[in-house]
Amino acid sequence: MEVDYILVGIGIAGISFCEQLVINGKSFIVFDNKSQQSSTVAGGLYNPVVLKRFTAVWKTTEMLEIALPHYSRIEKRLGVKLDYKIPVYRKFSSLEEQNNWFAASDKPVLSKYLHNTIIKNSNPFVNAPFGFGKVLTTGRVDTNTLLKAYKKDLLNSRLLREGDFNYSKLKVKSEGVVYENINAKQVVFAEGFGLIKNPYFSNLPLTPVKGELLIILAPELNIDYVLKAGVFLIPLGNHLYYVGATYSWTNLNDTITNGAKEELLEKLAKVITSPFEVVNHYAGVRPAVKDRKPLIGHHSEVENVFILNGLGSRGVMIGPYVAKQLYNFIEFGTPLDKEVDVNRFTK
Repeated sequence: MEVDYILVGIGIAGISFCEQLVINGKSFIVFDNKSQQSSTVAGGLYNPVVLKRFTAVWKTTEMLEIALPHYSRIEKRLGVKLDYKIPVYRKFSSLEEQNNWFAASDKPVLSKYLHNTIIKNSNPFVNAPFGFGKVLTTGRVDTNTLLKAYKKDLLNSRLLREGDFNYSKLKVKSEGVVYENINAKQVVFAEGFGLIKNPYFSNLPLTPVKGELLIILAPELNIDYVLKAGVFLIPLGNHLYYVGATYSWTNLNDTITNGAKEELLEKLAKVITSPFEVVNHYAGVRPAVKDRKPLIGHHSEVENVFILNGLGSRGVMIGPYVAKQLYNFIEFGTPLDKEVDVNRFTK
């Protein structure tokens, strides 16, 4: 069997790179062992603003220009709904925060994303006496539906092999790579947290972060916006909401914990007063990097071996952008952004 690419991993990063291969007519085969759950349990929010500091997300305009058409294209091809447009409301805790918001909204890079009017709270079950700031060009990607639909499509096309990728069977040559009965021009590793077991890139400074989130049922709450107030509260429809997420650098596994649940419920209690029921609890490990930028590029010594990893908590925004960067780098030699180039750690 001969293909252009072998891709290892089919989370947000892997799907983003697959799309580049699809739209450019490249042949490929994907390996995935279902071991990493961070994409499945992600909130899927895309938001151009760092709401803690009222600053723009790195490359926010460029990322949105690529990400939004990316998900629209997948929706049309697979016949699923993925992108739910919804505003984000940042709860203000003081008049000082209101003033900081107005100052930020005057900055050219933020003016098109920050609504310059204070939104008054009219919901009796939300504790927000200082109101909200409204963020524009925001939404939620249904990552669970995305992964299920994309994997199903790959399986139907016989492009997905489920199971462990055996690194010792990969033979790297100057003209390409060979894995079992597959000859490919190159291999791209997009394994998320699984990178720590990859002998080609295990020396990179991945600083994985465990995250947990809840799904609550709150029939009386009735909010139609994402609420950021210590935690994110994300409407899912049918009175269901994501509540998340926690950050932990220990016990890096997919096991839910009572401690994280209590932390989230304690923060939630400061925001809403409506009755609710916890109906689900998820955990996953995010593939974060110490400088909070992805790991993209070429192995420093081995031919035809590439990496796409470290998307962190903004994967649905940054994934399509860096996947296109990597594809253009491999196919056309287009330089990568220095901030994401894996060579920043290998030189």
